[in-house]
Amino acid sequence: MAITAAMVKELRESTGAGMMDAKKALTENDGDMEAAQDWLRTKGLAKAAKKSGRVAAEGLVGVAVKDGKGVAVEVNSETDFVAKNEEFQKMVASIADAALTVDTTEQLADATVDGKPVSEVLTDAIAKIGENMTLRRMVKVEAPLVVSYVHNAAAPNMGKIGVLVGLEGCNEEIGRQIAMHVAATSPASLGQDDLDPALVEREKQVLTDQARESGKPDNIIQGMIAGRMKKFFEEVTLLGQKFVINPDVTVEQAAKDAGAKIVGFARVAVGEGIEKKQEDFASEVAKTLSGS
Repeated sequence: MAITAAMVKELRESTGAGMMDAKKALTENDGDMEAAQDWLRTKGLAKAAKKSGRVAAEGLVGVAVKDGKGVAVEVNSETDFVAKNEEFQKMVASIADAALTVDTTEQLADATVDGKPVSEVLTDAIAKIGENMTLRRMVKVEAPLVVSYVHNAAAPNMGKIGVLVGLEGCNEEIGRQIAMHVAATSPASLGQDDLDPALVEREKQVLTDQARESGKPDNIIQGMIAGRMKKFFEEVTLLGQKFVINPDVTVEQAAKDAGAKIVGFARVAVGEGIEKKQEDFASEVAKTLSGS
């Protein structure tokens, strides 16, 4: 029997299962909707789907580097307890390795780990561990030399913050120092030209309004704005920032002094930008006891 998109949609809505799981369930049961629902329940996939609406803001960032390619992958869980789970950590490591072969998060979801798509690996883990988990994002840096750093490491190559730095010039030591700098300062971009124009315009407007309140002449105001924008670029761009290890030089100069040039970087922090729901402890206990 031909499995249509409408059938897959219906099964997804009735069980909350993922698209690929719903399609597989219908295929395995020759389009029989009830049998497909039972199949999902048997596999634990319907149960896992019920958890998909819960906020997953904890988890780990896994990094992997090979042959001039570096990736950082964020896999979220609901609690930090799961992030400390050895099985979860092994899964994150395998997903990070798989990310070396693809370019986008969508492609990574379809990439295989031990013969299974990453999306199915996650679904299986949800059913087994009992928490919602999501593959949130991946970033890639390519350069002659890519150095990685993990802050608050929970296991080798994974932790709460993952950093990649791409260099021209084979100096791994300065690369690691710069990666640690990135973890600490979270620069907005590599250089001035890479900054979001909207961010630059917003900052310029704020500084302009502040300068005008001084009541000084326009020519003085323009000079004030130029000086303050220069300081802004120095503070938010990696190349312009003062190097945390030696504040007498910029990061760009520190790299140059070590015979290297920074060509790219990425910083991924767990839960960054996710709105976490705040609930009191009594509510959490009640939810646990009710099994929801």
